[in-house]
Amino acid sequence: MYYSFFEIFSIGVGPSSSHTVGPMRAAKRYLDNLRQSGKFAQIQRIEVTLYGSLALTGVGHGTVKAVVYGLMGLEAEAIDPEKPYVVAVEKDNILHLGQQRAIPFNLSKDIVFAKDVFLPEHANGMKFAAYDGQNKLLLEEVYFSVGGGTIVRRDEISRRIEREPYNVPHQFDTCRELLDRCRKYDLDISGIVLQNEVSLRCEPEVREGILKIHRTMQASLERGMRARGILPGGLGIKRRASEIFSRLEEKFLANDIDPLMIIDWINLWGFAVAEENAAGGQIVTAPTMGSAGIIPAVVRYYERFASAKSPFPIDEGIVKFLTTASAICSLYRTNASISGAEVGCQGEIGVACSMAAAGLAAAMGGTNSQIEDAAEIAMEHNLGLTCDPVGGLVQVPCIERNAMGAVKAVNAARLAMRGDGEHFVSLDSVIKTMYRTGYDMSKNYKETSLGGLAVNISNC
Repeated sequence: MYYSFFEIFSIGVGPSSSHTVGPMRAAKRYLDNLRQSGKFAQIQRIEVTLYGSLALTGVGHGTVKAVVYGLMGLEAEAIDPEKPYVVAVEKDNILHLGQQRAIPFNLSKDIVFAKDVFLPEHANGMKFAAYDGQNKLLLEEVYFSVGGGTIVRRDEISRRIEREPYNVPHQFDTCRELLDRCRKYDLDISGIVLQNEVSLRCEPEVREGILKIHRTMQASLERGMRARGILPGGLGIKRRASEIFSRLEEKFLANDIDPLMIIDWINLWGFAVAEENAAGGQIVTAPTMGSAGIIPAVVRYYERFASAKSPFPIDEGIVKFLTTASAICSLYRTNASISGAEVGCQGEIGVACSMAAAGLAAAMGGTNSQIEDAAEIAMEHNLGLTCDPVGGLVQVPCIERNAMGAVKAVNAARLAMRGDGEHFVSLDSVIKTMYRTGYDMSKNYKETSLGGLAVNISNC
């Protein structure tokens, strides 16, 4: 099924698309349904239950604040992370529901963490229940945050749909189908995406929307390169990007340049965005927030170091990069998952790396076969990557993984561009393998902080 560019790349606040943006959107949708039910004026109490991965790592991933934002009626794209919304609720035990009605709300009592309960549909489950003054249930709904900020209600996920397919000229479920359509209509992958997007909204809106996503990505990168201090959460992790940036500038000004300095810049850019995400800054899901540093870092690499050898003007190259990346993500969302709670970090860092490699190959003028090859190489060498955040925070090992994923994406694209597009393993095969690997993975290694570095780091 085709996923729109603007489903895959959306603007929100960190640190997690599945644990922050998703629950915020679920709470907001539940609030809207309360209004439509005609029972809004009767509400005296709301209880939120978080299940599985949301319960186990929700505190570190910002799920509590996200639920509060959503119940207040705030939009993920427009939230101001500097405002102390949650502090006020915690202090007064009052929630301004939909910014219309003040009801009692105790964060420690009315948000329940069911850490031992994993709902069968998905590891990221949450239940919202509203009651009147006689404790009568008014409306109860269960939602799942399935990755990248996307949410589905229980009745929707039970039908195995997130939404009805879009009426677009080019539907595709597999990479083979995508490339067949490219050949039939004499288009590259970017062209397929652009025709689909223009069928959903006007062309100027599509172009401006794509470039807005790019600007937001690069703005988060610039903020991250200059910000200093300690990341929130209690681990005492110092932001490193600004120091790396200063040292690289000093070396550049002193003409102290070594052949691998480009890798240092890519690492810097991956760090910068990942640290902004960890600090709760405004970020673009790419395809998740935990992996949000990879694509901006590789786009910046393209702009600064590679665009001179691209056959396209720089803005066109950026559009080709991002639209191609979104098509690759569509394949993962259709046939696998981008949720760390469902398939481990291979579904976040791995997918972002695959998207970035394909996007870079496209921006450099690669053929459709070379683009597929780049995406496949990148994922093949992320298979089995676990999601084991220390302290339930999107910091260790997440920040370094963004840098490593960006470097790996550049290498995958370069390997593919040195070939003729012929490859032994298809992208469809590696996507199927990734999903099966995630299915077989112990839940301890899927965004629960119950295994891996999350439990062993103190012994290192």
